[in-house]
Amino acid sequence: MAQDSGGNRLQKNSIGLAHIVFFVVAAAAPMTAVVGATPPAFAFGNGAGVAGAFVLAGLLYLVFSAGFTAMTPYVSGAGGFYSYISRGLGSATGVGGALMALVAYFAIQIGIYALFAVFASGVASGFGIDLPWWVWSLAVLAVVVFFGRRNIAISGRILGACMIAELLILLVLDIAIVMSGGAEGLTTAGFRPSDVFQPGLGVTMVFVLGAYVGFEATAIFGEEAHTPEKTIPRATYVAVILITAFYAFSTWAITQYYGGSHVAAAAGADLEGLYFAASAGLLGAWSTHLMTALLLTSLFACLLSFHNTLNRYFYTMGFEGLLWKALSNVHHVHGSPHIAGLFQAVLVAIVIGAFAISGADPYLIVFSWMSTLAVLGILSVQILVSGAVIVFFRRIEHDRHHLTILVAPLLGLAGLMAAFALVSSNVSMMSGSENPIVLSFPILVWLVGLIGYGLALWMRSSDPVRYAGLGRAFD
Repeated sequence: MAQDSGGNRLQKNSIGLAHIVFFVVAAAAPMTAVVGATPPAFAFGNGAGVAGAFVLAGLLYLVFSAGFTAMTPYVSGAGGFYSYISRGLGSATGVGGALMALVAYFAIQIGIYALFAVFASGVASGFGIDLPWWVWSLAVLAVVVFFGRRNIAISGRILGACMIAELLILLVLDIAIVMSGGAEGLTTAGFRPSDVFQPGLGVTMVFVLGAYVGFEATAIFGEEAHTPEKTIPRATYVAVILITAFYAFSTWAITQYYGGSHVAAAAGADLEGLYFAASAGLLGAWSTHLMTALLLTSLFACLLSFHNTLNRYFYTMGFEGLLWKALSNVHHVHGSPHIAGLFQAVLVAIVIGAFAISGADPYLIVFSWMSTLAVLGILSVQILVSGAVIVFFRRIEHDRHHLTILVAPLLGLAGLMAAFALVSSNVSMMSGSENPIVLSFPILVWLVGLIGYGLALWMRSSDPVRYAGLGRAFD
């Protein structure tokens, strides 16, 4: 059955814990995050303390998850954080949060399409093929749309295969470094408090927190998951622990390869080749070729994950009448929100076309700007979710322990607000630009939320019946 007897709904019981974990970790893009994002953190942040920064970020999201997953049994549907915010802080705030999330996920998706084009162009040039970057972006967009309209489990298997391949090659490199003994011997450099808590930690956290974008995928597939009240919390904890442990270990290993006192200088001298030089030296040239190929599959898996996430946002908002109703239509065979997929594909093509016409550099402008906007947007939405958990459980009768529905959300809220402040104060570093538009991103994100809040209030006065059902269409 592609959909249940209740009507135009996503296919129930089509994915399990492993599929959801794959979506989250694929969105984190292990190869992209390790090879592409951590070298600037080493060079411009707290140097050898990058590994410890991942531990800090992981602890923050585990605390956040305690309250987030406590609320999961009370939330249904594919609305993700939108549904959580609506239940806790009201429909108007939920709509504001949904628009913030849409902007964030759409921004990171555009950035990754551009990044894919950069690396694909580099590979193609080795074969004498020289095409504009936007051609590669649109080509991979077509492939993503094709798989996005298929059954969600198919995407899960593709993401799983890509993720396992990425993890394996990086793990082989990590083990090779450990076996080699490191430049200064195997030490605790990277985890020592003196390494972590030093000037530059704020800059490092900007890059580290970006590795957790896509975290919401654990909840957004709730309508399609087996026993979501159990699967979603388990998938959330497994995903966060897996991301944190792997990234912390990989960054600790590369620190050992160059030595804790030299890794920052090595990264600054060769940002793109920090890991490739290590793999060539320890494993041989074959490993660098394989890592390059897996970098492309990593980016593809990341795009497919965000595509599916955005599809379900558009699906939910169409279902509730916030956007075009046809967006809530599901495929009669695959049970996927295929109209939503085509809709967002058109939007992606338009934005990529606009950047191409303006002559924007795909890496320095498109990727850097969009990833900065995405991190700020997701942190903002997660701040609202933490507040929603606290308010929600104060309004209902429950048997939950106060540690999970009050203490953890409060700690998560404080941590996320501090992270937002860190990212905001380092926007120019993360984006590589002093452009006034970029510097206004922290304000722009919340302005989008206020616009959504205002639209919801307008709906409350013009169509109170529809407004009353916001965030509850799947009950």
